[in-house]
Formats: sequence, C-alpha cells, structure tokens
Amino acid sequence: MPDFILIDGDIVNFMPNFAMPLLAVVTVKPGKIEGTGAATLNGTKLCVVGDETKVEVQGCTYTAGPYVTPGVGTLKIDTLAPNQKAQKTKTGTKLVLLKGSNFTAKFEVQTPAQQPTPTGPVPDSVTLYSGGNGYFTTTNTKFQGS
Repeated sequence: MPDFILIDGDIVNFMPNFAMPLLAVVTVKPGKIEGTGAATLNGTKLCVVGDETKVEVQGCTYTAGPYVTPGVGTLKIDTLAPNQKAQKTKTGTKLVLLKGSNFTAKFEVQTPAQQPTPTGPVPDSVTLYSGGNGYFTTTNTKFQGS
C-alpha cells in the first residue's frame, strides 16, 4: 500500500514507555532523520533504508521501577515496521523509507537512574531498555512510494 516518502529533516517521535527488562519511563523529545538518498523533493534529500540507524536523541532522562532518581540516556530506532521500508520505490540503488506505522525503539543508558536507600543510592544495572515504540511525522504531502 503506498505511503508518504520520508525526507531529510522529518520528525522522529518516541513514546515514553520501554517495557523490557522492566518498565522504564523516558522523558522523550523528538529527533530528526537525515536523508541521504540520491533523489530530492524540492531540493530536500529522500530518506533511504539505513538512514534510520543514525537517528539518536541524546540527553533524555528516565526512571525505572525502584530507580526513582532520574538517569540519562539516548533514544534510538531499533527496528522499522515492514510498512516503513518501500518494497519497490528506490532512489539510486536504495529503497526509500515510508511514514508507515510504528517502529520499535530502544533506550541506551549513559548515566544510570538510582534507587535511594538508607545506606546510599543504588544505581540501575540495566544499560539497554527495549520494547519501546515511535513513529515518523513527515512534511512530504505529495510523493508516495510502495
């Protein structure tokens, strides 16, 4: 089914809940995807498969379970949904990215959240939270791919 092609500068939105290994709640902020495709739309490069791997939203705070003193980490796209990769539409030799439904996201911890205890804070030992979701918002309202 055709959908809008993503272009350079489109918004990457993350949802705040990450379910594994325990529930982490991230204070999310939007990111942007950089298009590297050969073709352009009004001078703006199209996004192609692989561009999603470079999306990083740094400096997001989080808490998880008993770790109520916030830590900090980076949001990333883990896996695109099948309907976010074109099956036929290409620019050069690469398939374009489509708005599609929701991708899966991951959260990489840089500074662990902490659990306060009478003997001092205990840091969260988890370095990667998965099971999150997100979606794209595109400014392209003209060109679709499939």
